[in-house]
Amino acid sequence: MWKKVIQSGNHVYFGKAEGEVCFCSQPPEKTRDINPSPFSLEFVWNGCSLAASIGSGRKDFEEDLRAQGARGHRRSVSRGSYQLQAQMNRAVIDERPPGSLVPTSVAEASRAMAGDTTLSENYAFAGMHHIFDQHVDSAVPRLQFANDDKHLLACCSLDGTLSIMALSPAPPSVKVTLRGHAGPVTDFAWSLSNDIIVSTSLDGTLRIWNTQDGRCIREVADPDASELLCCTFQPMNNNLTVVGNSKHILQVVNISTGKKVKGGSSKLTGRVLSLSFDAPGRILWAGDDCGSIFSFLFDMATGKLTKAKRLVVNEGSTISSISARSWISREARDPSLLVNACVNKLLLYRVVDNEGTLQLKRSFPIQHGSQLLHSIFCPLMSFRQGACVVTGSEDACVYFFDVERNTKPIVNKLQGHSGPVMDVSFNCDESLLASSDATGMVIIWRREQK
Repeated sequence: MWKKVIQSGNHVYFGKAEGEVCFCSQPPEKTRDINPSPFSLEFVWNGCSLAASIGSGRKDFEEDLRAQGARGHRRSVSRGSYQLQAQMNRAVIDERPPGSLVPTSVAEASRAMAGDTTLSENYAFAGMHHIFDQHVDSAVPRLQFANDDKHLLACCSLDGTLSIMALSPAPPSVKVTLRGHAGPVTDFAWSLSNDIIVSTSLDGTLRIWNTQDGRCIREVADPDASELLCCTFQPMNNNLTVVGNSKHILQVVNISTGKKVKGGSSKLTGRVLSLSFDAPGRILWAGDDCGSIFSFLFDMATGKLTKAKRLVVNEGSTISSISARSWISREARDPSLLVNACVNKLLLYRVVDNEGTLQLKRSFPIQHGSQLLHSIFCPLMSFRQGACVVTGSEDACVYFFDVERNTKPIVNKLQGHSGPVMDVSFNCDESLLASSDATGMVIIWRREQK
């Protein structure tokens, strides 16, 4: 039996007890079913090693999967769309039978991708697709696939350069090398449109690069004349970049003008090593080398940062990576934060309020005592069988963990690196996984196609 859930203008949303939702201006029998979309994310100089998404236009939320929020993605939906989506999700949850699960368009896409395979089979890899060694003998602390792209990958190196690699057409090759930093490159980020990369370096500069020809568009010196350790784009406004430095300062920078934003700075207890925004770009988390994670409220209109909460993970332990995701799976609907800290564990936190307060949910054993390792949420999930995260480790392996599995959570382990694995990155359809290590090697792994 269909029930009217919400009316918005000329559109009416109908729901069933099993969680289906229909978007229409006629009786639901004359329309197709449409499921609501929920939301579908770093480093320090340590002797000789480092480790490192509001548009004014409106689109229906089910049309743009980027509205679900991946690291570096802009959501082109209005605040009203977010509120409507939240109302629909609440309404569907209220109508469904106790213990049932809410199907979503992302879940259906993931199911289609997974088929009838188990989670372990779904994350099995056929082997190495390619190995890049242009940065050999210098650690590659960060690498990341371009937004919504299957074959464009970038990485930064302690040799002072960045590489943009094309994995197709074959054979894979280095498309362009970004040269200009006078010191090791510690972090970088793709813009939403992939036409710009921003990078930070121990030379104390933020650089903006044209990704087509490798030209440096602008160089911005740190106002505190300190080493820059991490950076990230404001997900709703790629004109703003947040930068962390070695003097414990967090700063919002307007990359169009090269100037810092008034009210957009704050001080942490240690060197700022890792950054991550939530999907709407309203909360920013920052981790330092003293074991603390701070949450900040970000003012969309002014770029101002307001310090909200602080969590001490482990006094004196480095927080090398933070990755935020507002929805992991149908079974884990809470906003979550994935954290690498030097406590020999990968930590998964639940975000419990709108100020970014964190509550530990799970931890997974890995070797992590000194290096600046990173981890990611898998961009697609097999929702019938669990949800995965991937992390590097100091034992030169790449680990896959099922966050919903209470026992034996390791789904897969990839071996092939000769040094600590510092970063991992999936392309948009999970067909390829990239990993980098402290020896400068970048390995592209090919997932088995079922």
